[in-house]
Amino acid sequence: MRVEYINPFVETSYRVLKEVLGDAEVKRGDLYLKSTAMPVMGVAALVGLAGDVEGRVLFDMTYETALNIASKMNGEKLAEFDDLAKATISELANLITAQAVTKLHELGFKFDLTPPALFAGEKMEIAALAGQSENVEALIVPLITDYGKIEVNVAIRERA
Repeated sequence: MRVEYINPFVETSYRVLKEVLGDAEVKRGDLYLKSTAMPVMGVAALVGLAGDVEGRVLFDMTYETALNIASKMNGEKLAEFDDLAKATISELANLITAQAVTKLHELGFKFDLTPPALFAGEKMEIAALAGQSENVEALIVPLITDYGKIEVNVAIRERA
């Protein structure tokens, strides 16, 4: 996985979180690799990429973190992870990926993205799709905020 694909997602995630969380501190944790078949923390927004590159970006967080961020972004305390909270987390994923893809397009990479798909539940696992190489690894970038931790999980490869 080329660093040119990763940096726009990492930089944009950091910048957008700083923007939408206002006065909250956002710190980047240590990057690490994971196989693409992996459990998620409870709430995951997934955006697919297709074109010159293929893959996906996953924004993974606990229910508590998702609710905290959705509450902050809406300016009110949300009591449960309802439709408004789900739409807010999807919009956060949309904001980040749209800006990252714009940066990548400026660098000459051409591809499209799918609208964010939101998954929420206990003991879920995101696995590589049939036809994809099982040994594709994802780069995980933890972003630690005052509202909880979000893992930006990027698995992108050049189309063969």
